[in-house]
Amino acid sequence: MREMLTPPAAALALLFAAGEPLTKKELVELLDISPKDLTSILSALRHSLTIGGLALVETGEEVEIRTSPEAAELVKKLYEAERARDLGKAGLETLAVIAYRPEVTRGQIDWVRGVNSSTSVRTLLVRGLIEGREDPKDRRRICYSLTTEALAHLGLSSVDELPRYTELAAQVRTSDVQDSERTSDVPESNI
Repeated sequence: MREMLTPPAAALALLFAAGEPLTKKELVELLDISPKDLTSILSALRHSLTIGGLALVETGEEVEIRTSPEAAELVKKLYEAERARDLGKAGLETLAVIAYRPEVTRGQIDWVRGVNSSTSVRTLLVRGLIEGREDPKDRRRICYSLTTEALAHLGLSSVDELPRYTELAAQVRTSDVQDSERTSDVPESNI
């Protein structure tokens, strides 16, 4: 039989799984507790993390799990080692998809490449070659685009200088319009 998580352990699991800040309101709802209980749970969690290399970061409205300041040098080594590696074929493919299809989601990148691109996207983010923004159409998704750092790295001053950019970007836009027309023609189910 599975043991129940303590409230601080449940809060830690939620914060870890989210991978981004959660609002205190979200934590109260997910844990099914009162705001007062959340304060004591976060205090207990903060205390338990003091020996684990992690820290609880809390603003007025949000809470997040981060590496502790004591782990900064180790984390720095990790990122430096990751930056030193060659981008490789997968990274270059992912960068090309993002370059020619700005504001593309990870799912769209995966579809174009035919494989999971999460590692490549993470590497490009860490190196500052791409940036992610909330998708205005669906706030649960992130849209990726090139950074000025990527353009400088490629020796370009604008994406328009990419080979065949105008032609290929037009094809992508046409394809996107056709896809949206196809999905809008599909009748809704009565289920």
